Amino acid sequence: MPKAATMRVNVKPEMLRWARERAGLELDALARRFPKLAEWEREETRPTLKQLEDFAKAMHAPIGYLFLSEPPIEGIPIPDFRTVENRRIDRPSPDLLETIYLCQQRQEWYRNHVHSLREEPLSFIGSATPESDIEQTAAEIRRALGFEIEERRRCPTWTEALRSFIEKADRLGVLVMVNGVVGSNNYRRLNPDEFRGFAIADELAPLVFINGADTKSAQMFTLAHELAHLWLGQSALSDMEPASAPTHRVENWCNRVAAELLVPLAVFREQLRADEDLSAALGRLAKHFKVSTLVVLRRIYDAGGLSRDAFWRAYREELNRLREIQRAGSGGDFYLTLGVRVGKRFARAIVANTLEGQTLHRDAYRLLGFSKFSTFRELAHSLGMV
Repeated sequence: MPKAATMRVNVKPEMLRWARERAGLELDALARRFPKLAEWEREETRPTLKQLEDFAKAMHAPIGYLFLSEPPIEGIPIPDFRTVENRRIDRPSPDLLETIYLCQQRQEWYRNHVHSLREEPLSFIGSATPESDIEQTAAEIRRALGFEIEERRRCPTWTEALRSFIEKADRLGVLVMVNGVVGSNNYRRLNPDEFRGFAIADELAPLVFINGADTKSAQMFTLAHELAHLWLGQSALSDMEPASAPTHRVENWCNRVAAELLVPLAVFREQLRADEDLSAALGRLAKHFKVSTLVVLRRIYDAGGLSRDAFWRAYREELNRLREIQRAGSGGDFYLTLGVRVGKRFARAIVANTLEGQTLHRDAYRLLGFSKFSTFRELAHSLGMV
C-alpha cells in the first residue's frame, strides 16, 4: 500500500488559488518551490498529501481549509477602520489575522490572571465618547500617563520619548506590544501599508499593538491614536498616520485627540515663527516637543502654516527620509526586543506566574513565541526577575 504522504489527494483548484491569493502570491513566485502548482490549479494532476502539507505551510493556511468545498469567509475579529481611497479593505492577510489571534490569546491569559488577583477595572476605559471635547480628553490622557510636555522635554531625543510613552502606557495598565513580524518569525514581516496598529478594549486587560515594521516616527502617533480608542472603550484596527484625514467620525475623533495629546495646538502656536525655514522649524519643534517631525508637520498644517498641497508634499518627503534612516538601522538586542514584542507588563506577569508553577512552561513558551527554556531564562534575567 502507498504511504499516506505519497497518496494523491483531491483538492479543489479554487481552494489552491484562494490560499495563494490569500497569501498575496502569484503563480510565478511559487514556480520554483511548487513546480506543479499551475497543473494542480488546472486539475491536470493532483498533489500528494506531503506536497499539500508543504503548500499549506508556505501559504500560512490551515491544511484543513484546503479540503473545504469553497473558500471560507475570514472576518477580522475586531472593528476594521482601514480604508484605501475611502473603500474598505476586504481581505486580511494571514500575517494580520495570526497577529490579532495571538494578541487575543495573550489578552485572555492576562485578563484571567488579573481577575484571579481581584484587581479593579481600569476606570479610563470607556470614559470618553466621540462627543467628548478633544482638548479636554487629550489633557486627561496626558495626565493619566504622566506624559506632560515638561516631562517629555527631559528626554534627550524624541525616540527616547517614544520609549517613555510606551513605558508609561504599560505602567497605566495597558498591554503595549510592538512587533514588526508575526510572533517571533523574522521571515514574516508585517506590512505597515496593511495596518499600523490596533486596540482591543477591555476593562482589565486593554491591549494596544503597534506595527514595529512602521517607522518609529509613525509609531508614536499610532500609540496615541489607539489610546484614544481605549478611552472610548472601543476595539479597532487602524491604518491612521499623522497626515490622515479620516471621514469616519470615530477615527477622525481619535486622530484629533492623538495630535492634541502629543502637541497641544495652543502651546504649539506660541512656538511657531513666521519667518522660519520649514526644515529648521521641523528640527527645532520636534526637539522642543519631543515628537517626530511627522507630527510637527501635521500641527503646522493644523495651525494654518501650510496649505494642503504643501503639507502633503513635505509629509511624503519627510516620510521617505525617515524610512531610509530606519532601513539603515540595526536590530538591537534580541531579549530587549522580545520584551517589547510581547509587552513588558505581559512578559513580567507570565514569567512570574510560570516561575511560581501556576502556568505550564509549554503554555508560556507558546504565548511568548519561543520554545526553549534557555530563552525563557534569558528573558526573565533581562526583566530583572531572576
